[in-house]
Amino acid sequence: MMRTLRRFNFSTVMLVLGLLFLYLPMVVLVVYSFNASKLVTVWAGFSTQWYGELFRDQQILSAVWTSLRIAFFAASMAVCLGTVAAFVMTRFGHFRGKTALSSMVTAPLVMPEVITGLSLLLLFVQMAQITGWPADRGMATIWIAHTTFCSAYVAVVVAARLREVDHSIEEAAMDLGSPPLKTFFSITLPIITPALVAGWLLAFTLSLDDLVIASFVSGPGANTLPMVVFSSVRMGVSPKINALATLIILTVSLATLLAWFFMRRSETKRGAALQEAALHDD
Repeated sequence: MMRTLRRFNFSTVMLVLGLLFLYLPMVVLVVYSFNASKLVTVWAGFSTQWYGELFRDQQILSAVWTSLRIAFFAASMAVCLGTVAAFVMTRFGHFRGKTALSSMVTAPLVMPEVITGLSLLLLFVQMAQITGWPADRGMATIWIAHTTFCSAYVAVVVAARLREVDHSIEEAAMDLGSPPLKTFFSITLPIITPALVAGWLLAFTLSLDDLVIASFVSGPGANTLPMVVFSSVRMGVSPKINALATLIILTVSLATLLAWFFMRRSETKRGAALQEAALHDD
């Protein structure tokens, strides 16, 4: 009994320490976003002035809008390319070069971002010299670069889901006269939709958070939010950055809470439906 109690206490203590290690810096950041002082380490009273300063900073607002657009389009394109790659890796039989293709698809997962960014920069420079495009690096080049490495993450997520799909369901639909395209949209696509959504959200987050690759392939006319924040932090942390980080934490927390609420409601409805079906069977 005492051994179990000690083990429980040790586990609880380690859990609390881990949570404090993860979330205490965020709590401090949120508290100091309401600091009246320009010095982020000196508390001078409660104030919301930095939130007003944040919404008047056109550079940050423009960077937020640019990052959101790039992340949306990069995630959408990554889902399309990653899904096609996942189907090739899981549904196609053995063909010459399949191992090399699978390795190249998953290579961005382990490739250092500096190498990826430098290689893409050299690619764009050579393309500009040969074809004249891109004349200036900007949103288009960042979008292509983010799509390149985000597609690998989507491919891994979707491929894992495709390996779990029961092929007999699709085969039964085609045996009953359903064309392959209709079978895909009616059977396969609804089954892998959670993986597509998870891949899209993962790609969106990775694109929104990227700094290294965007720094290599961006131009003077396109600055993402991480680039603007990094540039401002190098010259000293501004309380506006704390306010911006607080708003991002609030947005992510609300999105997580809503996702948990809808998932719980869906599970409750599913459980009620199963219970009702069991009662009817009895």
